Amino acid sequence: MTQEERHRKLKNYSRAYEQVSELLREIPKDIWKYKPDKNKWSIHEIIIHLADSEVNAYQRCRKIIAEPGSTIVFYDQDKWAENLDYQSQSTNDAIELFRILRKMTFDLLVHIPDNVWKNEVHHSDGSVWSLEKWLDIYENHITGHIEQIRRNYFEWRRIALV
Repeated sequence: MTQEERHRKLKNYSRAYEQVSELLREIPKDIWKYKPDKNKWSIHEIIIHLADSEVNAYQRCRKIIAEPGSTIVFYDQDKWAENLDYQSQSTNDAIELFRILRKMTFDLLVHIPDNVWKNEVHHSDGSVWSLEKWLDIYENHITGHIEQIRRNYFEWRRIALV
C-alpha cells in the first residue's frame, strides 16, 4: 500500500462516525428496533454491533503495533448480538463509544512510522493480518453496515406504506 493509498483509507476511516450519524438523523428513532427478519439485525442492533466491533478493532490495531507476531482472536458477532441482548443496550452510548474509539485509533495511526504498517499478527482463524490488512478491513466495515441500515429503513417504509 502506498502512502497516498494509506492516507486516503485513513481519511475515509476517520469519517465513519459522521457517515453513520448523518444517516441515523434521517431515520425515525421509533423504527430502529424493527427487524426485517428474525435472523437479521435491527438498526438498533447494528449500532450496538458497531461499538463492539470498534472495541475489537481498537484492541487488534494496538496488538499489531505493540506485539507483532502475537495472536488475535475471532469473535462471533451473532452470538454477541444474541447473548449480550443488543436490543436492550443504549444506542447513544454505543454511538459515542464508536466515535471515541475510532478517533483514538485514527489519532494513533497518523503518527506511527511507515515500517510499523508491515507488522503482522496471527489470527485465530489461521490468517495473518498486517496493519495494512487491518486498515482495509475496518475502513470498509462501516460501508456494509450503512447499506444494511438503509435496507432496513427502506424495508420498513415499504411495509408501512402497504
